[in-house]
Amino acid sequence: MTLEGKVALVTGGGRGIGKGCALELAKAGATLIVNDRPGSPDLEATVREIAELGGMCTGIEGDVFHREGCEAVAAEAWERYGGIDLFVSNPAFSRRSAFLEFDPQVFEQVIQGTLIGGFHMSQLIARRMVERGNGGKIVFISSVQAEIPASGSTAYNGAKAGLNHMARTIAAELAAHRINVNVIEPGWIETPGEHQSFWEDRIREEESKLPWGRIGTPSDIGQAAMFLCSEAADYITGSILAVDGGYRLKDCLPETAILPKDR
Repeated sequence: MTLEGKVALVTGGGRGIGKGCALELAKAGATLIVNDRPGSPDLEATVREIAELGGMCTGIEGDVFHREGCEAVAAEAWERYGGIDLFVSNPAFSRRSAFLEFDPQVFEQVIQGTLIGGFHMSQLIARRMVERGNGGKIVFISSVQAEIPASGSTAYNGAKAGLNHMARTIAAELAAHRINVNVIEPGWIETPGEHQSFWEDRIREEESKLPWGRIGTPSDIGQAAMFLCSEAADYITGSILAVDGGYRLKDCLPETAILPKDR
């Protein structure tokens, strides 16, 4: 699979899953535009790492949680390259809290950053893809928590579930323009954010429960994004791909089965 000759924009690409997607798209030959928040300490390092791999990459700072920031990033990307062929939407903001104590303002921030920001950026990019008339690929980064009602994540779970259904609806509307729209659901992935949220021993404990025997990496998600952005996925749209090492199956394994007594 090759992405030679394609221009790709990855939002939230400074670190973690976004960076993993940017690196894998660059390895496949795409020219990268990587976005991260204003003042990000990670953006320059990611651009430099892609350049060291022999890839072409431009970094654009911008707040893609809000319309104005999305408009600025989209305009700069289009001005520099004249078009975007591939778009990986990875804005996210997550805070955990019990439902009864959840701060309403924080709830709205999570919905804004994770769901509404994804709408704004994808709409702006899709409009230009339609105007250009060459089709395109849009990949949303969601989460297995769109399907699993994990306690303490009311806002994030709701935002990701909404993102999934929004993406399927967008796929239906853009099919006539030959713009593929798909979703990746990561499971537990080894990212800086996870290490900020959990103690190391908790991460290793959860890792031991995964059917695949290891926690996921940003590269695992990046390779799935690269596939969905390639010609090999031209007949796939409106799909949701879980890349979770069996995370959703960890309570369904033979050793956890509740079996009837032998008779």
